[in-house]
Amino acid sequence: MVKLDRIYTRGGDAGETSLGDGTRLPKHAPHITALGEVDEANAAIGMARAGADPALCTVLAMIQNELFDLGADLCVPAGDPRARLRVTGAQVARLEAEIDAANDSLPALDSFVLPGGTETAARLHLARCVVRRAERAVAALAAREPVNPAALAYLNRLSDHLFVAARQANDGGRRDVKWRPGATT
Repeated sequence: MVKLDRIYTRGGDAGETSLGDGTRLPKHAPHITALGEVDEANAAIGMARAGADPALCTVLAMIQNELFDLGADLCVPAGDPRARLRVTGAQVARLEAEIDAANDSLPALDSFVLPGGTETAARLHLARCVVRRAERAVAALAAREPVNPAALAYLNRLSDHLFVAARQANDGGRRDVKWRPGATT
């Protein structure tokens, strides 16, 4: 486990930071950007948890922990023999099963859904968008260097998971805000 005696190290004062394997990178490097976007997605999910019902809080807490695991995965470059923690296909499959189970209780969509409805749903939609941004950053990183494919799949599935959770938070889809093409009022 990690033990932090001090919060600041001054190691990043010159615009660089370290990966888990000790590699120093500029803070604007794609690797660091991807890590930061995953961290921001985790914080957005934390905002969605605030005020959510206890069952949803439990699910989102597990997802937040897994996003920390995903950050640890990205922090040690793929192929490094010291890597101890990697996102797995089993975690992706669990998200899929949760999506399917939740979606089965929702009415079929006959329109795109605008972000909004209840406060919890709006927060989940915002978290979904932040997860999509993290996914794009990890995909950009994967175009440059090897990345655990399960990490990218996890983020892709997570955004779908948050979409379905937002529909559930909208009273089982009854309070979804539907897109009305061309509507101006």
